[in-house]
Amino acid sequence: MREVVVGVGPLSVEEVVAVARQGAPVVLSADAIETMRASRSVIESLADDPQPHYGISTGFGALATKHIPLEKRMELQRSLVRSHAASSGPEVETEVVRATMLLRLSTLATGRTGVRPLVASTYAALLNAGVTPIVGEYGSLGCSGDLAPLAHLALAAMGEGEVHVAGERLPAATALERAGIEPLVLREKEGLALINGTDGMLGMLCLALADLDRLLTTADLAAALSIEGLAGTDAVLAADLQALRPHPGQAVSAATMRRALEGSGAIAAHRSVGFTRVQDAYSLRCAPQVHGAARDTADHARRVAEAELASAIDNPVVTLDGRVESNGNFHGAPVGYVLDFLAIAVADVASMSERRTDRFLDKTRNGGLPPFLAHDPGVDSGHMIAQYTQAGIVSELKRLAVPASVDSIPTSAMQEDHVSMGWSAARKLRRSIDGLTQVLAIEIMTAVRGIELRGERPAPLTGAVVDIVRRVIPPAGPDRYLAPDIAAAVELVAAGAVLEPLKESA
Repeated sequence: MREVVVGVGPLSVEEVVAVARQGAPVVLSADAIETMRASRSVIESLADDPQPHYGISTGFGALATKHIPLEKRMELQRSLVRSHAASSGPEVETEVVRATMLLRLSTLATGRTGVRPLVASTYAALLNAGVTPIVGEYGSLGCSGDLAPLAHLALAAMGEGEVHVAGERLPAATALERAGIEPLVLREKEGLALINGTDGMLGMLCLALADLDRLLTTADLAAALSIEGLAGTDAVLAADLQALRPHPGQAVSAATMRRALEGSGAIAAHRSVGFTRVQDAYSLRCAPQVHGAARDTADHARRVAEAELASAIDNPVVTLDGRVESNGNFHGAPVGYVLDFLAIAVADVASMSERRTDRFLDKTRNGGLPPFLAHDPGVDSGHMIAQYTQAGIVSELKRLAVPASVDSIPTSAMQEDHVSMGWSAARKLRRSIDGLTQVLAIEIMTAVRGIELRGERPAPLTGAVVDIVRRVIPPAGPDRYLAPDIAAAVELVAAGAVLEPLKESA
């Protein structure tokens, strides 16, 4: 696997995902090492200064006015990490922890934090050895950085706390010894530099953007399958109609749906007998508009992520001209806002998907298909309860769409009197994306059933999707009145298998 070079410049969203999910190795660039050496010399020049400097010779937060004597400053950094490693709750996923560690490493490599190159190389070694610190879900308010999560990473680098290695839970000291990594002994400012950043929420944003690249295309494909299965029309997808409202995401979604339905015998047969509805329901007709708006929202979120990836977030920072300055760049508002915005878009895309599924099941609206798409209505209930499952998930997604970033709980004796809650926004977005995956899987499974029952020749691309689904989910029949296999459908959507025909036709 191609290694990811961590240098003075920004990482890409794709590089973050490669390290977090695929285990791509990381290497520090020579210019990053040299830049870190130069800024470290600035910090060391202030160590003996009788004038107090935040994070070097003072306490932290509400204790920033307390001067710390020279002989206690290394203890100060160790104690900072130990006291901040106070997360709780379920363990955060490995991919999130790895993304967080990589992004803190990237900020260290800018040279603006004043740490020694040794600190950065230790983080790189932990990533390459697959040592994943154990982090609880609660402990970040998204201001002064993702404090508790980042503190657990620093604690592991010190050889304390617990980690996972290849699925085994170990004391960090044992894991570092096995990997041949020397535990860090932190010096002035280094503990502070390891915990002051938006790396956790940014890592989750990068992972969410990768998921939405797949899921929004999947939503377009699901809508196309539903148009075909419900004997709808593709006329509203025409490029000239879509161009009358030139939102870029809408154009992409409509083009994807047109391509999926090209050559559909089912739509051609429907046209040949005359169009009986004046127009399709909104959930079919307006899919490009809703999916496109979600795409544009994701594009905006990506621009925010790229700006954050190019940032050097710490407090204080070493400026390019050698000053050491306090600042507020650790506030997570820019990231928190777009995380919340994405959760709103995800909930709406899922809600529209559920409405398309529901149309298949109502014999008064499904264009002549059996009630609930049952093989023997009354004896079996077809996809009735699969739609109940969708409805329960969509209801949950609406609750998850309530913004976290409008909340703030003052902390640190009112020194940190306004916080972003960006970490919380990221955590609920991950649950939202999982829900959208399940909702789209149920729609696709239901649309495939509807296409088969209609009995007309599908488009080549949608027909290929029907084949993919049926290879793992046999159709209902006289001896198969079982519940639809939602788990298998979810696996197909999560793995991107249903998108293979689209990729091959591109």
